[in-house]
Amino acid sequence: MFKSSKEFGYSEEFGYSEEFKAQELECDILIIGGGTAGCFSALTIAEQSKAKVIIAEKANIKRSGCLAAGVNALNAYITPGETPESYVEYVKQDAEGIVRPDLVYSMAQNLNRVAHKLEDLGVPFLKDADGNYLSRGKHSVKINGENIKPLLAAAVAPKGDIRILNRVNIFDYIVKAGRVVGAVGFALDASIVYVIYAKAVICATGGAAGLYKPNNPGFSRHKMWYCPFNTGAGYAMGIRAGAEMTSFEMRFIALRCKDTIAPTGTIAQGVKAPQINADGVKYMNNYAKATTPHRLHATVRENQLGRGPCYLQTKGITAEQEVDLYKAYLNMAPAQTLRWLERGTGPSTQNVEIEGTEPYIVGGHTGSGYWIDAQRFTTLPGLLAAGDVAGGSPKKYVTGCLVEGEIAAKSALAAMQDQALQSLQEDEITQIVRRINSCFRGQASPYMVEVIEGEMQKVMDEYAGGIASGYAFTVAKLKIAKTRLSELEQLALALTVKDRHELLALFEILDRLQVCQVVIAHLAARRETRWPCYQSNSDYPAKDDAHWLKYVNSRQVNGQIQIILRDVEKEYEH
Repeated sequence: MFKSSKEFGYSEEFGYSEEFKAQELECDILIIGGGTAGCFSALTIAEQSKAKVIIAEKANIKRSGCLAAGVNALNAYITPGETPESYVEYVKQDAEGIVRPDLVYSMAQNLNRVAHKLEDLGVPFLKDADGNYLSRGKHSVKINGENIKPLLAAAVAPKGDIRILNRVNIFDYIVKAGRVVGAVGFALDASIVYVIYAKAVICATGGAAGLYKPNNPGFSRHKMWYCPFNTGAGYAMGIRAGAEMTSFEMRFIALRCKDTIAPTGTIAQGVKAPQINADGVKYMNNYAKATTPHRLHATVRENQLGRGPCYLQTKGITAEQEVDLYKAYLNMAPAQTLRWLERGTGPSTQNVEIEGTEPYIVGGHTGSGYWIDAQRFTTLPGLLAAGDVAGGSPKKYVTGCLVEGEIAAKSALAAMQDQALQSLQEDEITQIVRRINSCFRGQASPYMVEVIEGEMQKVMDEYAGGIASGYAFTVAKLKIAKTRLSELEQLALALTVKDRHELLALFEILDRLQVCQVVIAHLAARRETRWPCYQSNSDYPAKDDAHWLKYVNSRQVNGQIQIILRDVEKEYEH
């Protein structure tokens, strides 16, 4: 079924007691990342074909990716009175027009159908007395989604044509004659380098967290909005391979409950709590818009003007509403419920303080990711992208990622029909293994990955629009960031490691540094400001349609990032 061939070792002596050896595998379709989109891609393929699939997942598909802790609502749903067309307009308005309408529309057409499939898999949906889904706004329905990821994993696991490689870190594509024909990765529980050949490859690795200094540094640095283990690996692999990327300047910065970084929408939509400042003023009335970035920007400005801290006004809600909030957060961010309980002051007696997070690069909320066509093919033949790693289609959330996983799966099935497997030569495999084993060779490094990571986050925070500067940046500061990141990358490339855990950390910091450099290039390229905080260019604060109505894309050529500006709302096919 799944072919495994001979092993290739490396004979030199290393400090690590166990040398890595290569193991070759073959399949029809390789899915990199076993999160929301990845699992649904595999499920779609299994339901529609007998194709042999490998899912390579860095963690374990039962609790991996953004949905590891669960979710209490599906925020992309066509509620009564809404249409796919109105959803497209909602997304365009929130993103100030910088979206791919073709991608958003193909997603919106299928949101409800995949939501119903989640219910069929066992996800509990909250309903009224008549059996209708309970909405949480115009585009959202309530669920009890603590087990959403285990249910997805349970649907995939029994499929006989799907092989799951848990705890395998994929770090590069295999590219032959310009086509992606597989990928390579290393196991975290054994000294194995996997060389996986496929007729089509779907990247579903998620976005990038940990690029900027977080709200809670040090011991609690994992308390962030986006999954801390999503390191931008899928982005970085595409960048290195020369894929065209889009909208990395469209960062996502979440407005969240202070310290716990729990979502605020559960409160704002669940009990209709307004945003207020320290004087009790509903300050959103003083700002022109109430889009997602503007709600964040208004909060930042209130604090800068000395009117903070800011809150969601929950004091006075009913006991029933308070209990509902306790339950809702247990489905997604239990730290918030625990915080209320341990302090003995629930939301009915004390307003909830709010703050912005550090910036993330995530295509499920904004438009960052691979530049793709309507079938979810990237600009690299043989490679598709789905979910948070796919660009051009903001506000996908859970159901949108499921839809993209499904579209990518169907496209991969069609693309593999006339493709033959291609393999590497023995000396090429030996080179890959040597690269891994060389990380254990030589004297101990004067730096550790954690030190380089901390310095990277400090640079991004201070010079590339992090929390410290109120998310604003200048071109001069971006130039400093670019220089320092290049220096950090050279230090990271010289690091040695002593075990597989450190090996993973090394590859993760290299991926993050790669993504940071593209973020900086994109921020510098958009000479206008219309997403406050997401992209606040202090050198170009005024609106300018000539510079705004462009997709800011890029490709890395010979190690250099080249910016590509494309017209908005043009039909794009590869």
